[in-house]
Formats: sequence, C-alpha cells, structure tokens
Amino acid sequence: MRVMKEEKQEKGEVLQKILIRPVNRQVLCVKIVGTAPLVMNRFGKKAREAMIARQKKGDAQSKRQKRNLPPKDFDALFLDSLHISREGWYGIPAHGIRAGMVRACKLVNYQMTDAKMAFFVEADGYDRNDETPLVRIIKGRPVKHIMPARNDDGSVDMRCRAMFAAGWEADVRVGYDADLFEASSVANLVERVGQQIGVLEGRPFSKDSCGMGWGTFTTLTKLRPRMVGR
Repeated sequence: MRVMKEEKQEKGEVLQKILIRPVNRQVLCVKIVGTAPLVMNRFGKKAREAMIARQKKGDAQSKRQKRNLPPKDFDALFLDSLHISREGWYGIPAHGIRAGMVRACKLVNYQMTDAKMAFFVEADGYDRNDETPLVRIIKGRPVKHIMPARNDDGSVDMRCRAMFAAGWEADVRVGYDADLFEASSVANLVERVGQQIGVLEGRPFSKDSCGMGWGTFTTLTKLRPRMVGR
C-alpha cells in the first residue's frame, strides 16, 4: 500500500490518496518427507453420530450409556481415523500444516495474526466425510496402530489409529504474498514446521503434551515459485 499526498490549494488542506496494489500472490511447491511416523486420529463419522444421538437423549441418558460401552471394533476404528478424499486417496488436513506455519512465525518474531493473512496451503481434494481440505500423501500406506492412552478421568484405554511409517511423502503447495515473504523464507518456514512443530497426532508441539516424536518431516524444495494471475 502506498500513500500519496496531494495539496488542495483553495482550502490549504492536504488530502491523502491511498493506492492499494493487487496481492502479489505466488505458489511454492514444497515436497515434505516424513522423518518419523505420521499418525492420524480423525474424529470419525460413527463417533460423531453416536455423540449426536447421546446429546439428543439428554445428559442423564448419556451418563448411563457411558457405563455400558459397546465392544470396540478396532478395524472400524482404524478406517475411521483416516483422512480419505472423495477420490479415495489419503491426505493430511491442509489447515494443520498452515497452523504449524503460523505458529512457527512466533519463533522468528513475526506476528502470528499477520501470518494468518500472508500464506495459505492449497488443497488437493476434500475429505469424503466432512469436506476437510486435504494435501495428498503421495508415498506411504497406513497400518493399524494400537497403544494404551490415558483418559481425562485417569483411566487407561486402548486407542486404535492409522500410522504411516517414516518416509511418507506429500507435495505441499503454499500460496503466499510475495511482497511479504521471499520463496526461500516460505520454504524455511515449512522446514521449521517439520523439525520443530510437526503435524497430526503425537507431534512435538502438541497442545496436550510434548508429543510422541511423530509427525516430523524434512523438505526437498526447488525454489521455483509459480506466479498466480492478478
């Protein structure tokens, strides 16, 4: 934005004209390669439907149902934990990568509120169940991963999640304002997400714990941003 001053001679006043330039938007493709397992734990359709049914019946009925939990179908829980696109491929929620980039800005003293307007992660498709924007995983297959976890009330539960082994890959397309960031800075920011924050379950920068060491990655990027028409 450029401010231009123009004198209004007849009244002796100074008017300010504001010139707003179009967004200088470019897109950088960053290949990420997992340096640790990637673990998914999507809030599944079956769990959502069961919660809706309990809430419709009211609190009292909900408490009684919690005492008599049905048997767990670990195969169904595994499939329900996956982010699967309408076309059938597996993906990482785009907002998870973007949230990591916004948080990483704090490490380099860039305002997180400004970062929310500076870059976006483009989706390759959408989750077939809840329309979550997804970045496609181009290498790696999920396996069933079952391990104990502690509930909020202190009890221990067995949780089933989908896990991709280290070495998984994805191509992340980041749209950014080139008047605010250089392409190299965008690539370095994604690298910081991979090394210091991580994505999905058990990531180092987890809101609930120090993580499990999952969801970390490194970047393999050729700095050839693609310009987007204005």
